[in-house]
Amino acid sequence: MKTKNLVTVAAVSAGLAFGITAQAAVQQAAQTEAKGGTIVRWEKEGANFEAVIEKNGKQTGVEMDANGKVLSRHNEAKEHKEKGEKY
Repeated sequence: MKTKNLVTVAAVSAGLAFGITAQAAVQQAAQTEAKGGTIVRWEKEGANFEAVIEKNGKQTGVEMDANGKVLSRHNEAKEHKEKGEKY
C-alpha cells in the first residue's frame, strides 16, 4: 500500500512540476512580446494560452502553446468587431 501511495505522490508531483514549468515558459514568452506594453488579460484557448497585450493604444492577442512558442498574433479590436462584441 505504501509503495502505491508513493508512486501516486511521485506522479502527481511530476505533473505539477511540468505544469509550473510550462506556465513559466508561457509567462516569459508573453513578457518578451509585451516589451514596451502591458499584459491586460489572459485567456485559455484549448491547450493554448492567449495574452492580450496593450501597446501604443492598441490591443494585440498573442496565442502561445504550453512551451511558450508564439503561434499567432491578431488585433483584438478587429476580433471583437467580427464577433459582434462590444470592445
